[in-house]
Amino acid sequence: MQTALLVLEVILGIVIVVSVLMQPSKSDALSGLIQGSNNDTFFSRNKSRTKEVMLERVTIIGMLLFAINTIVLNLI
Repeated sequence: MQTALLVLEVILGIVIVVSVLMQPSKSDALSGLIQGSNNDTFFSRNKSRTKEVMLERVTIIGMLLFAINTIVLNLI
């Protein structure tokens, strides 16, 4: 049981690192604040389906599972 949880911990760690590294930088958003931008585009209306949102969700879910798995490993 403990070995399976350790393997899961390693896999979750790799998933988190890869998902964080694949996310785009937020520096483009800062330039949009200064210059202004048109927020009425196709991508702004369908933000829940973009690659960036999916990566954020994978990162959050991966971090939650990693934290829960770490707590379970400490209790065993």
